[in-house]
Amino acid sequence: MCFFDQHRFACGDWKWGHFRQHCNREYRTGETCGMKLIMQTVPVSQKCKLCDKIDTKQRRRSAEEDRINRWKREGGKFRASIDRSYEMIKSLDREIYELRNERTKKRLVV
Repeated sequence: MCFFDQHRFACGDWKWGHFRQHCNREYRTGETCGMKLIMQTVPVSQKCKLCDKIDTKQRRRSAEEDRINRWKREGGKFRASIDRSYEMIKSLDREIYELRNERTKKRLVV
């Protein structure tokens, strides 16, 4: 049971930080026993990388929706662009879904 820092992000996710102290079970220098305990929790004001990726993809998705709405208001002359944007939205939805599943799995592991 070796001790590590824990970094807690603004979104609620966390990650292991630096090694801090050996436990009684591990006597070798530079080795840890494999069981991690929290020495201290360090709050981080940013979101984690997964949440940043999700936010970025959601912004791209809303920009595509805005483009589609603008092209529809301007008339039907941008049909190919509208279709391409719908395909982009579908792929972004898939990626967002996969990232959210990854975040959920990560939270359930511990």
